[in-house]
Amino acid sequence: MLTIYHVPMTRSVRVVWLCKELQLPHEVTPISFSPEYRNSTEWRRRNPVGKVPAMTDGYFTMFESGAMVQYLLDRYGDGRLQPERATQSHALYLQWSWFAEATFARPIGELVNHRRVFGETGQIPAVVAEMKGRVQLCLQAVEDALRGQRYLLGEGFTAADIMMGYSVMLAQRFVSMDPYPNASQYWQLLSARPALQETLEIKAPEDKV
Repeated sequence: MLTIYHVPMTRSVRVVWLCKELQLPHEVTPISFSPEYRNSTEWRRRNPVGKVPAMTDGYFTMFESGAMVQYLLDRYGDGRLQPERATQSHALYLQWSWFAEATFARPIGELVNHRRVFGETGQIPAVVAEMKGRVQLCLQAVEDALRGQRYLLGEGFTAADIMMGYSVMLAQRFVSMDPYPNASQYWQLLSARPALQETLEIKAPEDKV
């Protein structure tokens, strides 16, 4: 049984979303996002840097969301949600998947961390402006890629859209989507997918009755 250790709105969204798209049997274990828990010995055994997510597949443990997505596709996907390997389509699939995390999610993370450390009133305007500029540059790249097509690789939904969808979901919290009509329509398309809606309905431990 796959077990995904999950906090709403964190990168574990990608992994849970994929499992639901593929209809893979899995268990979601919501965890506390408190610094105390994430720095605990218990959690550090699953994620050595105290971040989220972590995933176990039997006795096997992983702690990087993009790698989890690829592992699940390769092991359980039966060719679904990714192009055939060693093709140019698969190269583009990898490009957008890695871009979503390595390039796009980085300035978003910096904005989140900056706000967490300095609060709403103590943020450094120049730092915020630079990070927002990077987010907007990434959104423009997505905007251009979507011109004339619904998804990153054309008309077919792939796991690259799961990787990118999470980053777009966060980006709209910090910058206006008005200059990016293709990216806005793309997010509306992704957010209407039942698998993502089910994922976003999962509550944090403190919200449970």
